[in-house]
Amino acid sequence: MGRAKKVVLAYSGGVDTSVCIPYLMHEWGVEEVITLAADLGQGDELEPVREKALKSGASESLVADVKDRFVKDYAFGAIQANALYENRYPLGTALARPLIAKILVEAAEKYGADAIAHGCTGKGNDQVRFDVSCAALNPNLKILAPAREWGMSREETIAYGERFGISSPVKKKSPYSIDKNLLGRSIEAGVLEDPAVEPPEEIYQMTKAIANTPNEPEYIEIGFTQGIPTTLNGEAKNPVALIEQLNNAAGNHGIGRIDMIENRLVGIKSREIYESPAMLVLIQAHRDLESLTLTADITHYKRGIEETYTQMVYNGLWYSPLKAALDAFIQKTQERVSGTVRVKLFKGNATIVGRTSENTLYTPDLATYGAEDQFDHKAAEGFIYVWGLPTRIWAQRGKS
Repeated sequence: MGRAKKVVLAYSGGVDTSVCIPYLMHEWGVEEVITLAADLGQGDELEPVREKALKSGASESLVADVKDRFVKDYAFGAIQANALYENRYPLGTALARPLIAKILVEAAEKYGADAIAHGCTGKGNDQVRFDVSCAALNPNLKILAPAREWGMSREETIAYGERFGISSPVKKKSPYSIDKNLLGRSIEAGVLEDPAVEPPEEIYQMTKAIANTPNEPEYIEIGFTQGIPTTLNGEAKNPVALIEQLNNAAGNHGIGRIDMIENRLVGIKSREIYESPAMLVLIQAHRDLESLTLTADITHYKRGIEETYTQMVYNGLWYSPLKAALDAFIQKTQERVSGTVRVKLFKGNATIVGRTSENTLYTPDLATYGAEDQFDHKAAEGFIYVWGLPTRIWAQRGKS
């Protein structure tokens, strides 16, 4: 079934993406498969992954360190947008997909490939994110998804790979499906498929159980420059180091766990467990700083923009025209969102306990009830009369 001559395959080293290599060549007539593994800060050693791709039949095996791009070009924009899908999930996995798609397309163009491929099944969100993003970046490239079409069970997939020298894991496979990167971990499957079952403690890696967290609170100060986190406790940090250190600090206090029933784009509900300590704290701190530096009308209007933005990222529309327009609006709102937010980390909670900014709109002389009060209380009566006039007219007409 010849669909393409040269293919760049998104590669993780797992069973599905490894089997994709011989499957593309022997079943679909692809002449050459180049694999690309993205280093998103998942912590895995990627040299064995690179070597496994070559042993599985790849002509070239590429590894791209994109941790810095991931944070600066994707995560930071989501923080500025206070992006929480269904008001809970900070999009750690969803944000990685448009970046992987981008480097796939870049590699395809560099190596003269006529298609890109991935190992997504037909049930998840990632297939949509890859397919739509790649089509937006280069609509001339073909998109191949063997695992969506081959119809093999897990056992049959492993057996197919063994025919071509791809060994299956010797150790007992974890019942969980886990995706991880610098921004967090997502865990599903196994006993988690029953939404009534409490997640076993063994599934967590980035966050401590509350019983094991410190008995004293830890205070941290996060500095923002135009909506982007730049300092931690007064020290300038590069983007990757800032996320890593905040993951460790918040996770040590049991902060960052999410257990939710999520509405997938394909129409099904799934039970998802996430660990995302740094992103949850950063979005909470950023939103609080906005409350100090943005006018009321921008703050209220931006909430609707944030909801649309979040849905677009989740639904794989990162490279769409509307997303670009929303980006422009959000960037404009961030011009004055600079300052420092003090956060208390303790027993699973990140509590904002202070905030300062040179651009603060908080005016103590107007807010105080003390002797320094500069607010003209007499002006309130006229304001209330004009403000309530439509309501009074409506009430009078109703009674008459």
